[in-house]
Order: sequence, then structure tokens, then C-alpha cells
Amino acid sequence: MRVVFAGTPEVALPALEAVAAGRHELVGVVTRPDAPSGRGRRLVASPVALRAEELGVPVLKPEHPRDPDFQDALRELAPDACPVVAYGALLPQSALDIPRHGWVNLHFSVLPAWRGAAPVQHSLWAGDEVTGATTFRIVKELDAGPVFGVMTERVGAGDTAGELLARLAEGGAGLLVQTLDGIEDGSIEAREQPTDGVSYAPKITVDDACIDWATPAVAIDRQVRACTPAPGAWSTHDGERIKIGPVTVSDDEKLEPGVVEVRKNAVLVGTATVPVLLGEVKAHGRKQMSAADWARGARLGSGVRFGGAGETT
Repeated sequence: MRVVFAGTPEVALPALEAVAAGRHELVGVVTRPDAPSGRGRRLVASPVALRAEELGVPVLKPEHPRDPDFQDALRELAPDACPVVAYGALLPQSALDIPRHGWVNLHFSVLPAWRGAAPVQHSLWAGDEVTGATTFRIVKELDAGPVFGVMTERVGAGDTAGELLARLAEGGAGLLVQTLDGIEDGSIEAREQPTDGVSYAPKITVDDACIDWATPAVAIDRQVRACTPAPGAWSTHDGERIKIGPVTVSDDEKLEPGVVEVRKNAVLVGTATVPVLLGEVKAHGRKQMSAADWARGARLGSGVRFGGAGETT
């Protein structure tokens, strides 16, 4: 088949590589427009665009996929199917109708669970023991199209969103190629999603990532791992935000929520249940470091209290 791949961030690269190496003819790539980056805010092409250029594949960067010029260019490429991984824009029906086999999305959850922009983060935050990836045909309703294939992945006790997503991206790349192969030879059939078990995974904002120390330690552990590496869980001390890396639930005696206990080589913070042991932290304007090193440099003493959104403790 002739295929046009659609994707934007680094997480889409394993699938792009797998499609390019497969039996199908990669005739083009669709990605988001170049975006400002760095201190100079210069325009930078997406990871998918950069790799496509290295592969010598034509790249389309529409401001929006409803643009007539983009749709005309896509028709000229005459794709039979458009595999999609984290493209980042809603596709109008006029674009969905162009490839005869539709747009085949690789989504990082076992649908119908966690439809939306942040399935891996929400799965971790909810404490799921198993997640996975799904290939499905895109329809107008969010992540609701008929399913071609599914893979599952066990969630590790210490997994961060970044680590889990990396594994799903690698495993899902193979699933996407198998799906394209099955579509071409007729060995795979899309099946409608169940109507029960639907859940949603909207984008996690910086405000969402603020730690509420008055919640149980297990919930804080899940929140921090779900927000690592982005947007980054955080708290406040001395009027400044501090990014908090993955924590460890301790078996120490209870501390009041948000109260800090500094030891020789450890920093604990109280929660609604048992304290958590901080791993790495990043103070404003400083590099990331171990919590013990940060506490020494900040001359942090036991008994201070971390704050939350809008607080200046």
C-alpha cells in the first residue's frame, strides 16, 4: 500500500521507523508546523519532520488539516492508508475520507479506556496494573473508532509516564505495522469498541501537577510518576516552585502533611498517611539534584512545610 504517516513528537519516531522499514511504500509525512523553541524562540521542525527529511520523504506541515491546499497535496500523494501516532490536530471528515482505508491511529491505551491526549499519565495516576496500545480507524468522535488490534503492557511499580510511554511506543510500532499488513491482505477486521468502560484522559496541566500533601502517600507517588517528565510534579518552598521527581513511599512514622524532615542523606515529607522519601528535586534556577544535596544547599531544616498552588511557605 501507499501510506502517508502522520505524527509530530519524538514518541512517534519508533512507528515512523517501523513503517519506513516495512513492506508498504511511505510516500509522505504529515506533521505539525515548525514551532518556537529555546531561549531565542527560533522555529524548529518537529522530530518527525526532521527524521522524514533524513529519509527523503516529502513532508506536509499544514496549519490545520482542513486547509484545502493541504488536502489537495494529500490527494496527489494518493495514500491507501494514513497511519497516525500523536499527530496533534483534529482531522475533519474531508481529510478522513481521502485514503480509501482511512487514518489508522496508534493510541497508547487499551480502548475504550483513557480516550484523549494523556492516556499513559492517567493510567499511571489511576493505579492501573496493565495498560497497552490500540490501533483503530479514526472517526469524528474522540478515539471512538473501530479497533483493529491491541497489545498489553504491565505497569511497573516504579514506572514514570516517560518510561512507560517509551515501551509502548516501541511495542506499538510493531502493532501498527501488523495492522497495516492485515488491512492490505484482508486478514484483519475492525470491530466496534464496547460501549461500557469508557474513560477519558485530558491533557494534564501544570496546575494539575501541584502536589496536595494532604492526600495519601500512594496517591502522591502515582501523581508524581504520572507527571514525570512532563509537566513535572511540583510544590512550593520559600515562595518558589520546586519540581519533585519520583518519590518512595516510606514505612516511617507519620508526619503532618507537607512537613519536612531532613536526615543526613534523606528528605521525607508528610502526607495524609505515611511520609514519602523525596528522590530528585529541581529548585528554581538550579539543576536537578538529589533531595539531600538540595536540602544541604538550601540549608533546609526539619519542621518546615511545603506549600501548594498559590502558597508561599
